Amino acid sequence: MDAAIPAPRHNPAWSLAAPLGGAAIFVLALLAPALPGLTVLLVAGLGASVIAAVHHAEVIAHRVGEPYGTLVLALAVTVIEVALIASMMLAATDNETLARDTVFAAVMILLNGVIGISLLVGGRRHHEQGFQLQGVNAALGTLTVITVFALVLPNFTTSVAGPVYSSSQLAFIAGATLVLFAGFTFVQTVRHRDYFLPLPDPKAPENETIPEVHAEPPSLRETWTSVALLLVALVVVVASAKSLSPAIEGLLDAAGAPAATLGILIALLVLLPEGVAAVRASAKNRLQTSLNLAVGSAIATIGLTIPAIAMLSLLMGWPLVLGLDPKLMVLLALTLFVTAISLGTGRTTVLQGLVHLVLFGAFLFLSFVP
Repeated sequence: MDAAIPAPRHNPAWSLAAPLGGAAIFVLALLAPALPGLTVLLVAGLGASVIAAVHHAEVIAHRVGEPYGTLVLALAVTVIEVALIASMMLAATDNETLARDTVFAAVMILLNGVIGISLLVGGRRHHEQGFQLQGVNAALGTLTVITVFALVLPNFTTSVAGPVYSSSQLAFIAGATLVLFAGFTFVQTVRHRDYFLPLPDPKAPENETIPEVHAEPPSLRETWTSVALLLVALVVVVASAKSLSPAIEGLLDAAGAPAATLGILIALLVLLPEGVAAVRASAKNRLQTSLNLAVGSAIATIGLTIPAIAMLSLLMGWPLVLGLDPKLMVLLALTLFVTAISLGTGRTTVLQGLVHLVLFGAFLFLSFVP
């Protein structure tokens, strides 16, 4: 018996309170900078605002549809990531590797952490899961090229000394990665959208379609509410990150944490909402959706963040080190190689998830014990 399903609330109370609360905390920090416990409040407001910003971007994306919806979400996440990186680079010196560390951490978190947990959770519940090879292969090919362009090639150019690009090289690489991101987005959302749709359930009876739950699009009022709150959340993220930069730097220095730790923290904060969504999709036997989120986010992270930071670097005269050291290049090459093998048959089990999680553990361990 079918029961009536109430229309979903696209803007629950927490999504309204989070950015407004973050804004109130920031104003409090301006009025009473010596207030005890203020740093903890700013961290809470920053984290809540990041999650709320992604939520409101998803609401807007649902309203406008594809391909514009994907671009809205990607741009919102990129604004958050670039804002955090730029704020940290402005607040402290010797942060020329922060963009590299953040982008590399994002790739390792998505390809090893998120995909590893997704495959492990999905394999444990459903034993074996399938996805479309055409879409995943296209995404991995794009990701491999832009990752090598951004993080490996700078070590081997000779126009300038060190693991950096010259100004002209940096401008070219920024344009190339942006073109590849735009091309992938067009293929995923317009030209070959069917390559990225979930496979039908092989256990379903013949000629029976799988019921897909399509939530009712948000109303115009809800959409404009999300637009306003998204702007508030982004402003809170930028302002709070700048205020917290000295405290975070001091805390990491006091703990003796390596410099790359800051990049890992930024990547974890930005990717948390998408990572949770990917794992939940895999648990519901929607591995294609999970992989779209994980690999697509990795492409957006490099394809949009690198051009944005490169432009800021060229305009502000910031030094920008992008090339990885040999140890990290080995981890990156191993990750791309294993991901191509794990996702090379169209079927996955818990073993592939375990392999990726061990690789993720090695990345974290070697980041703190270099």
